[in-house]
Amino acid sequence: MFAHNKRLQYSVHVSECNPGLANLMLEQFGGPQGELAAAMRYFTQALAEEDPGRKDLLLDIATEELSHLEVIGSIVAMLNRGAKGELAEGVAEAADLYRSLQGPGNDSHVTQVLYGGGPALTNSGGQLWNAGYIDSIGDPTCDLRSNIAAESRAKIIYERLINVTADPGVKDALGFLMTREIAHQLSFEKALYAIEPNFPPGKLPGKDGFTRMYVNTSQGEGDTRGPWNSDDNFNFVTDPDEFLAMDGGDGRAKVKLDSEDKQCVKAFATRTASNPDSNPTTGAELGGA
Repeated sequence: MFAHNKRLQYSVHVSECNPGLANLMLEQFGGPQGELAAAMRYFTQALAEEDPGRKDLLLDIATEELSHLEVIGSIVAMLNRGAKGELAEGVAEAADLYRSLQGPGNDSHVTQVLYGGGPALTNSGGQLWNAGYIDSIGDPTCDLRSNIAAESRAKIIYERLINVTADPGVKDALGFLMTREIAHQLSFEKALYAIEPNFPPGKLPGKDGFTRMYVNTSQGEGDTRGPWNSDDNFNFVTDPDEFLAMDGGDGRAKVKLDSEDKQCVKAFATRTASNPDSNPTTGAELGGA
């Protein structure tokens, strides 16, 4: 069960009303890298987790992400507080009020007019939050890697948000949230490496000869060698003849058909065959004339 504590995990001090900044903050409220997406990702993983340690980890972090959702939502609400009152009470002339919502660099009319200044489950562009942001697949070695990447992306978004505000209180709270992304990433990495072996994901091994092969399919200026394709780590294949039909076959697609299917396919191919000797006049040509 969940129990709510009315104290935030981190205090929120906002210096002044700023609806435009509030709109940007929604990226971490209802965006793909935001706190709700993180909470739902880890919570649903936890429910299906068989390992008691990972289950506990996922529930702890999922619940903390909900507390972060509350922090970022409170920032949005406080940044909108003044404009919310003005809009609700209509204290300003219509033109002045509209300009305040559409000020320089401000596109906050959606959150102001539609949601009354409260935090909405959208990203900063107004896209509604959706469960498609959750990419769990049910294998811990895959999901933990995805979680590590999710925390990394969230940290970068927080860095960008910090860079667009001069409000010291907002910067401080965002810095805390960003730092917790680092801590979560570390926990997920530790959990991943506690699974031995953890690579490759899943149970089945790769095909012999292909797991340590690097195929140089993009050739020309800019070709670079490094640990990702070095001879120490990989069989570096650069000859096109070596990476076509790598199974040793002819590289063609084939299917076995019974006699009835063969006749149907042949009839279809005959009926829809192109005449290479034709040169019909097209609508584009008639229009051009």
